[in-house]
Amino acid sequence: MGVAIRTAGDEDRELIVRLLDEAFQDDPVSGWVFPGEEYRRTTHHRLMAAFTEIVLAEGRIDVTEDGSACALWMSVPADDQGDGDGDGDGGTDDDGPAQVRRAVDPENERVELIGRLTAGIHPSGRAHEYLWMIGVTPGRQGEGLGTALIGSVLDRCDREGLPAYLEASSERSRLLYERLGFAPAGDPLLLPDGPSMWPMWREPRTSGSRDGLDGGHPVPPSTPDRDVRP
Repeated sequence: MGVAIRTAGDEDRELIVRLLDEAFQDDPVSGWVFPGEEYRRTTHHRLMAAFTEIVLAEGRIDVTEDGSACALWMSVPADDQGDGDGDGDGGTDDDGPAQVRRAVDPENERVELIGRLTAGIHPSGRAHEYLWMIGVTPGRQGEGLGTALIGSVLDRCDREGLPAYLEASSERSRLLYERLGFAPAGDPLLLPDGPSMWPMWREPRTSGSRDGLDGGHPVPPSTPDRDVRP
């Protein structure tokens, strides 16, 4: 049975924020950014709202027709690191990660740090599709909804000859992305006193590698030195 997918609009903002908040409550990276269950449950949604605003304005959000899963994508040009903060990669206090921190939780430096660290490892030099986040409501996980959402974009990437990039936030998701043809794109990002994130890159597939699981993995474009540390 196929999964009906549509492009989200401004009217879907509350739905997307609620879905992402529920889907990432138990995610290792969310737990690092917002340590403590009560703190996370009362604050985490603000970060999901900030991400939703950015991607609705600058990228695209795909959502299943029943509202149970969504994927946030950004199209990154060849001359951009694709940090997704909406304000380039400048180092001033007025850049994207700092703005997100002020909007979400000004006293929590990890809100800003996660943006800087992921921007610091983002490959540059080739245009690509960036899967910023994908969330499935807890009661529907394991049904293949996430795979369907990703697959619809990867099919287009294959047709257009575009690579794709993401950061996996758990071992479980990393294994899923490997099955979809993604390969490691450098060393894992080790969050200070926290979990790891795995940068992953997928070259577009030809008709000779139908499911993205066979064939070699070409070297991804250059990755900036990871020099952003607390």
